[in-house]
Amino acid sequence: MIKINDELHYPVSDTLFVFALDSEAGEDFNDKNKLVTGIGKVNAAMELTKEIHLRKPKLIVNLGSAGSKSFHKGEVICCTKFIQRDMDVRGLGFSLYETPLSGIPPVLEYGLKKQELKEGVCGSGDSFEMNHSETDYNIVDMEAYPLALIAMKENIPFLCLKYISDDAGSDAADDWAVQVHLASEAFKKILFS
Repeated sequence: MIKINDELHYPVSDTLFVFALDSEAGEDFNDKNKLVTGIGKVNAAMELTKEIHLRKPKLIVNLGSAGSKSFHKGEVICCTKFIQRDMDVRGLGFSLYETPLSGIPPVLEYGLKKQELKEGVCGSGDSFEMNHSETDYNIVDMEAYPLALIAMKENIPFLCLKYISDDAGSDAADDWAVQVHLASEAFKKILFS
């Protein structure tokens, strides 16, 4: 069982574990319903949509690495709010991060809160951020926003846990390469202990 809190539990067999890269999953999820989407918002959206219609999960769990200046390397943070950080149509009168004519607010609030984990706001975009300075979000990744949006539109509960691999600063690429392999062990302890 995946325990979200005292009231919410989901069978592992009905849970879809979504990663961008196999290196984030390690071998700890090989015997689970694992989906590796590839990097970026388009790949994540396309692969999750196909898998939802194939497997019909009762819970989607996005697990992956992320950068942050607010949290420390090695921490696992539960993301409950999501921003599409590369959406900027202010020139046409829309708010920063707002997808025009979608009816979706700039900050998408669709994520379960996992007991005992710090909460974060995840900014997803199709760039590896190395000079993070925004204050609207405190975690940076490349896939969580479309995964949360699809889960919401399909009415499937969504849990998003991010392993902080780097500080989204000048050394982010080097830090990520070292830290990404530690993520799966951290996720395993939180979800299956």
